[in-house]
Amino acid sequence: MTFQPTPEALEDEVLVEKIVKANDTHLFGLLYDRYASVVYNKCLSFVTSKEEAQDLAHDIFVKLFVKLNTFKGESKFSTWLYAFTYNFCVNYIQRDLKEQKKTKSLDENIEGDVTEEIPDEQIHVLKAEKLSKALQKISPEDKAMLLMKYQDDFSIKDIADVYNLGESAVKMRLSRAKMNLIKIYNTFDHGESI
Repeated sequence: MTFQPTPEALEDEVLVEKIVKANDTHLFGLLYDRYASVVYNKCLSFVTSKEEAQDLAHDIFVKLFVKLNTFKGESKFSTWLYAFTYNFCVNYIQRDLKEQKKTKSLDENIEGDVTEEIPDEQIHVLKAEKLSKALQKISPEDKAMLLMKYQDDFSIKDIADVYNLGESAVKMRLSRAKMNLIKIYNTFDHGESI
C-alpha cells in the first residue's frame, strides 16, 4: 500500500497541478489559505485602506483561479504568485490613476544619470513614514520592483525571471527606481508636506 499525502501536505506545485486538472475549488481553498495573508499584505503596500487591500486580494484570487493554468512551473509557485500579485496591483494603480486623470507622475520630471549607483544602505536608512509617502508618489512599476527587492528579498535573477528581462536591465531599472525614490523622499526635507 502506497502512502498518499493529504491535500494539505502537498507542495504548492503539485497542488496547483491538481487544481488545474480537476478545476477543484476545495483544493483552491487550500492554496488560498496558504497565501491569503501574503497577498493581502502585498496589496496593502500599494493602497492606503485595509478595505481596498481586501478587495484587491479578493480580485486577485478570483483572477488567479481562472489563470492558474498559465503557471508552467518555471519558478517556484510562490515567486510566480508574487509576480502575479505585483502585476495585478500595478495595473490596478495605473487604471486608478488614469480614471482620476492625475497629472503626470513626479518621476517623469526627475532628471539625473540613471547609471549612478545608489547604495542599498541609502534605502535602508530612510525614515519609515516619509518612505511610505515617497513610495506612493513613484510609478507603480518602480514601486513593485523596489518592494520585490527590499521587502521580499527577491534576487536580481528572481526579478529578471518575473519581468522576463536580463539581469543588467533589472539592475538599471532598480538603480533608476532607487534614484527616483530618494529624490522624491528628499523633497520632503525641502518644504513639501508629507
